[in-house]
Formats: sequence, structure tokens, C-alpha cells
Amino acid sequence: MAVAASVPTRTTLPVLSNILVEATKNGLRLAGTDLDIAVSTVVAAEVVEEGAVTLPAKKLLEIVRELPSSSINIASAGEQRVTIECGQSRFKLLGIPRDEFPTFPSVSFDDAWKMTSGDIQKLINHVAFAASTEESRPILNGVLWEMREDRMRMVATNGHRLAKMDVPVSGGSVNADLIVPPKALEQIRKLFGPADEIDVAQSDNHLGFRSGDTMVFTRLVEGPYPNYDQVIPRDNDKAAIIDKQTLAAAIRRVGVVASDQTHRVRLSFSASTLKFSVNTPDLGEAQDEIQVSYEGEPVEIGFNATYLLELLKHMPTDEVRFTLKAPERAATIEPIAWDDPASYLCLVMPLRLVD
Repeated sequence: MAVAASVPTRTTLPVLSNILVEATKNGLRLAGTDLDIAVSTVVAAEVVEEGAVTLPAKKLLEIVRELPSSSINIASAGEQRVTIECGQSRFKLLGIPRDEFPTFPSVSFDDAWKMTSGDIQKLINHVAFAASTEESRPILNGVLWEMREDRMRMVATNGHRLAKMDVPVSGGSVNADLIVPPKALEQIRKLFGPADEIDVAQSDNHLGFRSGDTMVFTRLVEGPYPNYDQVIPRDNDKAAIIDKQTLAAAIRRVGVVASDQTHRVRLSFSASTLKFSVNTPDLGEAQDEIQVSYEGEPVEIGFNATYLLELLKHMPTDEVRFTLKAPERAATIEPIAWDDPASYLCLVMPLRLVD
């Protein structure tokens, strides 16, 4: 069920564990919210009498999943009791009155920005993973979404790794910088198809997405986003062209004995060889090497293996370009020969090789 993902797994407000089920003249409206993100959709139904109630989301979803492929009858049995019938199956669920369910954010779509879902999804798929999950810097828990007349850009970082993608647009008239929770972007990725046209509208502190009868609302993350552009290196003078799968496999192998705290792996670039080494005092050692195309003076640099593997996982091409400057400077990873109008860059900060 499309709205189920917006229902919180734990909440002190019982009605938030429920889905709003509303019989309207347009069909059956289903809605869920955790107060930060709200999802609403309408499914085709023959409505005999209009009305609304909220029902336990988890149990309703489990029931619907197990029902046979046949029409479902939903009716009120009085006092917030609802009967669900399908074939020979019959259930009764106890709900909570509709007036206890939160109202959705007030977002007007009258002057909505119109865009293709595929462009947004491309940005989400390649960028949202890099957002922070720590509470120490709440602004980094969001994804920066820059909209300009000729492009859309998303940027996400946790302070140690960063992902940035630009998608060109034509005929745009929007100039906005928004910070959107990754959970909301995940709903957009799941609920809308790549070819869907989406209306996007903003209120003071909420953003709304609408396509057809499905709507998603999210609270925006408030505050200034860090100046990410100043941390992206412009003068990295060492570059390596590397097969993505070969690189990832080597990192996974030596990463087995890396520290559970730092996940530190040493990379040694020289001529046509990239060597990997790990030395964890209370666990053991590992070495490996692969062939690469490398230009520049030899350099040794340490990285968090988990961050490297995350970035490589989202690279859209078989080969990547790795650029470096010095052991204490950020490195960048970019796709090689990507047949796409979008541009993509990831950055990873190094780790000290000596504690």
C-alpha cells in the first residue's frame, strides 16, 4: 500500500499508527503521516455512502496482502468498527475517529513547478544516500535541492563524503534552494514512475509533490546549507582510471580486517599499480593490488572503506576517474564515458594513516 511507508513504526500518538480510509465521490482516499511526511492517494472504488475512519496501518496492510484476488467490500459497523470482506474472508477492525487524524499541510498547487519524475529520480538515486544520519548537525540530514532555469542539482554530505549531480532542464523558470529529508525523496522514488509528470509546490516550510491522485507532502529542513562548493578540489593533479568492479572487490577483500571503528584502508598509487593494505593491531593485516592507469607522482592515502564502497556502488559507469592531490586532501570520483546529459561527482575525505 503506497501510504504505509509514511506511517511511523513507533509513536506516542496512537492515531499516527493508523491510515485514514475515506470514502469520497472520487473513490477511496488513503492517507498516512508521521507529522513530517504525509502521503495521500485515491484508488478506484464504488462508493455507496461517504464517510471516513482511521484503521491500524500494519494490520490493514497484512490483511490486504493475504486476501485473494477479488473485489473487497469495506463497510462501517458502527462505533469506529469496520468490516472488510473478500470472498469467504471477513474481518472486523477497530479504528480511531477521523477527527483525531492530523490535517495535511496547506500547500497550494496553483503555481506549481512542473517536472518529469525521471529527472528527480535520477538525482535521488545518485545523491540521497550521502546525507548524514547523525543528529549532531541536523542540516546535513537533508538533501540540498537547487533549482535554476537551466538545471536541477542535488547535493548531500555527512562531512566525510559528498555526492553532487546536475541534470539539465529546458524552459525552467524556478530559482529555489530547498533542503529535503531523504525519507521524503524515497517516497517520491517509490510512488512515481520515471515517465510521470509531477507538480511541485512550496509553502513557507513544506513541499508538496503531486502526480495524478497521489500526493506527498514533507516538512523542509530549515537553515543554511554549508558552502559545499569550497570543499570540492579544483587542483587535484594526480588521476587514475580504474575499473569500478575491480576496485570495489579489492576494497571489500582487504576491508575484512579493517578496524570496525575507522574502516581504514591504505591506498598506494604508483605508475600502473594501485596497492591496498590494512594493518589492524588487534585483528591482523591484509594486502592486495590491482592494475590501473595512473598519472602523477606516487602517493599513499587512507580512506574509510565503507565510504568508498558506497560511492562506487552509485557510479553509473564501468570505469571511474579517481583524482588526488595529497594524503590530507579530499579525493574525487567521477564516472568515465557516461552517456548521459547529467554530470556526477563524488568526494571523499581522507583518513590519517598514522594515529
